Amino acid sequence: MGTTSPKFRKRFSSSILLWMRTDKPREAGMNYWKGPHSKIISASPGLYEYRQTHLAETNSGLWPATPGVETEIPAGRKIDGVAQVAFQSVFSVLAGREQNKLAFKDEINVFRRTLLYLGLPDWSRWYDVARPGERVGTRVLVYLRRRDGVSGGTFRKFINDDLAPALAGAGVLKELRTQAFLPWSKGLWDTPNVAHDNPADQRFHASVMLGFTDAAAQAEFFESRAIGGLSAELGRFASAVHAYDVSAALTYVKDGTILPHYEE
Repeated sequence: MGTTSPKFRKRFSSSILLWMRTDKPREAGMNYWKGPHSKIISASPGLYEYRQTHLAETNSGLWPATPGVETEIPAGRKIDGVAQVAFQSVFSVLAGREQNKLAFKDEINVFRRTLLYLGLPDWSRWYDVARPGERVGTRVLVYLRRRDGVSGGTFRKFINDDLAPALAGAGVLKELRTQAFLPWSKGLWDTPNVAHDNPADQRFHASVMLGFTDAAAQAEFFESRAIGGLSAELGRFASAVHAYDVSAALTYVKDGTILPHYEE
């Protein structure tokens, strides 16, 4: 695409995809996650940021229909939320082991399935796309599945050198974060009494967080001609692009500090 890459900060990060228990009201599960469960995660040492991304209950897929690409989110695999963590260093994962044990035991109280994806520092990037004082009003979280025959290195290069600069160059984003994932392994987050089924043809290989000023700017972006050209390019590298409408992004740890109240 040939667009100049914007400035970014590297982060060592993880994303845990979450599905709420279905034997309880979804709202009750979401409230437990943002209440008692959040306190367990927030207390883990070595966190730079802990954000809960709550996804809207109705999510069929915001990305425009693209030939050869799955843009409609399958109802049976529709995610309810994502716990997104950025660590202060690669050693922070070890520092949080004891606190993680508490999180493992508590998952059964709210979740039925959890899947962890990990992004190395150079694979997880936060881009400087907003001016000082600009706030994010709405967000869209996009998950991408690599097309068969495309190598991991080629896919990451596309995300970093083509997709991210093109998105930043659109001039409408107030937040842009990309994360290319290490190959998924159940062993990274094999919590008890919770499902971790993740068939190879359902796995993801990257995510992109898009932030907009408001719903109008978001809708205009997804209806623009620019995204049509981007979709055609995406189809060469991705077999699925699932774009989720975010209902809330709640931050509990920011710049390494536990917040007294979460921020939206």
